[in-house]
Amino acid sequence: MNRTLRAVLGIFFVAVIGVSLLSVTQQLLKHSRLDVTDRKLYTLSDGTREILGGLKQPITVKLFYTKTATMQAPDEIRYYNNYFTYVRALLDQYQKEAGGQLKLEVIDPRPYSEEEMAAIRYGLKRFSISEEENFFFGLVVQTEFGATKTIEFFSPDRQQFVEYDISYLIDTAVTRQKSRVGVLSSLPVMGDSDYMLQMMQMQGQQGRPKWGIITHLEKNYEVTNIPADTEEIKDIDFLLVIHPKDLPEKTQFAIDQFVLGGGRAIVCVDPYSINDMPSRQEMFSGGGDQRSSSNMPLLLKTWQLEMPDMTFAGDRELAAVGAASPNQRPEKILSILKLSSAKNCFNKNSVISAQINDVSTVFAGALKVLDAEPNAPKLEHTPLLMTTAAGNTWTVQNPYELMNPDYAGFMRRFHSGDKPVVMGCQVTGKFLSAFPNGIDITKEPAEGQDKKPSDPNAPATIHKTGLTESASTSSVVVLADVDCISDLVAYQRTFFGMAAVGDNSTLIFNALESLAGSDRLIAVRSRGNYKRPFTVVDQQEARAAEKTAEEESRIVAQISGFQQELNEKIRSLEGENKGELINQTILKEKKDIELKLLDAEKRLREIKMQKRESIEKLKSQMRFYCTIPGPVLTLVIAVTLGIRRGIKRSRSISHASDS
Repeated sequence: MNRTLRAVLGIFFVAVIGVSLLSVTQQLLKHSRLDVTDRKLYTLSDGTREILGGLKQPITVKLFYTKTATMQAPDEIRYYNNYFTYVRALLDQYQKEAGGQLKLEVIDPRPYSEEEMAAIRYGLKRFSISEEENFFFGLVVQTEFGATKTIEFFSPDRQQFVEYDISYLIDTAVTRQKSRVGVLSSLPVMGDSDYMLQMMQMQGQQGRPKWGIITHLEKNYEVTNIPADTEEIKDIDFLLVIHPKDLPEKTQFAIDQFVLGGGRAIVCVDPYSINDMPSRQEMFSGGGDQRSSSNMPLLLKTWQLEMPDMTFAGDRELAAVGAASPNQRPEKILSILKLSSAKNCFNKNSVISAQINDVSTVFAGALKVLDAEPNAPKLEHTPLLMTTAAGNTWTVQNPYELMNPDYAGFMRRFHSGDKPVVMGCQVTGKFLSAFPNGIDITKEPAEGQDKKPSDPNAPATIHKTGLTESASTSSVVVLADVDCISDLVAYQRTFFGMAAVGDNSTLIFNALESLAGSDRLIAVRSRGNYKRPFTVVDQQEARAAEKTAEEESRIVAQISGFQQELNEKIRSLEGENKGELINQTILKEKKDIELKLLDAEKRLREIKMQKRESIEKLKSQMRFYCTIPGPVLTLVIAVTLGIRRGIKRSRSISHASDS
């Protein structure tokens, strides 16, 4: 047998052994997984394991996915193939952890089949691909006692929350019914009623839809609307207060009594809400309510908190970058903050915010903890959202500054601080009532009843009293921003509906689960939307910007002064009865100012160019370090092995010659 044949046979047998070893390994280790990601993104959380380990009855999980039809479907449908693969792999892990109590069925509902009829019967959403094909991608959980829970459709807005949604479905199917959430707001967060929407559609008008956060709450909770002038809050488990603008005293008293009675509340106040801005017609006419703020100073004081009016949280490092108008260059916008876990903006010791990764705020207020008054119980304040240590507050003199904001001016007036500014806080303890002596409520006579103040049977005012302190430990979560959970910030519209942006909505769901005391679900929910930041690069860019910030601010102030001086000279030229000599002098001064202005603008461009060059230099260095060492190391190893083999070959030849 010649050398070539032996080499070919050797390669063939090595390939056979390799393929056989791979097949055996796949069978033996098909249930083994190694998750090397930083936050174990592909590993079931402890909360899910606890739910599955506590199953006392068998459940059936049916995953419906139109896999056959997606092979020839449009790109927006084929996108879901990878999504389905992820959900299927996740459910395999559920089945493994359930210890035989979970049966998984993967169903491909073909046209006119029993499976398709079952998907329709369960209420799963379907999207038409062709005249015959429908696209399904949903989940059904059934218990042996007949309880059925469904995920109608795995939409993109819930992709980062898939594990939570599945775990919630299993937990609620075997343990409890939906909790009840009451929503009290001065904004139309609940949207128009179905009847009103139909009437407006018939008239060719578009109604107001529900906010995305309300739509998502309705998937897991029973959500009811509470009027802003209510006198009593009952028959709910949680209270969500959004933008409590000018609430009457009786409504504040109802909130106070709900919390003292053991109710849990999330309160979102705001020093300036972009969702409550007056229309341009109201702004120019002076009609309507020009204020866009909401506050409950009396209740906040009872909870030993304060949110000053017209005061906002700011941070140069967290400020978003954007163009205020289409014709302007991007600049840092102090009113929009991009909070990040990489910059320690979330409290890692709270289950609400421990694993939140990014939250955006708009004109967020600042929460200050007040000293307890004499004889008042000491409350525990747990910060949830905060700026970096360089954060500080900034103010405006009146709301008109915010209607046509000068973002560059806000940034120039801002001074960095030395401690974080808190924008979200959880307060826990035994609360005292904000109305210890009760309140007087004016009762309007019933319809058809004469308004006779002297009538003893129809009193105009009654005195209402209630609890003066909470019998047990109570808890409320206060956020100094309303816009962070609105559709403008927390959601974006997609082909399949509203998609969540960042972890803004996650924060609300975390707070609800924490207030409910469900530690198992909070362990799942708090995984959030994980992003791996380039921390070193961000720090280098921040240092580069800091080096030029002072000089840039000084030159911008000079430019502003030159422009003001130039405008004054132009107005002088436009005046009447000016002599020729005076006009020539003004023209010369105008020209000198223009030259100074051009020089200042040139120096500003040079400084910005220096900052950009330092950042580009950093990028080049990082690119070099990430691309060059690998090939160089491979080359060095190859050369070293080649030299080593050459030396061995020479020694072998030398020994053969000697023998």
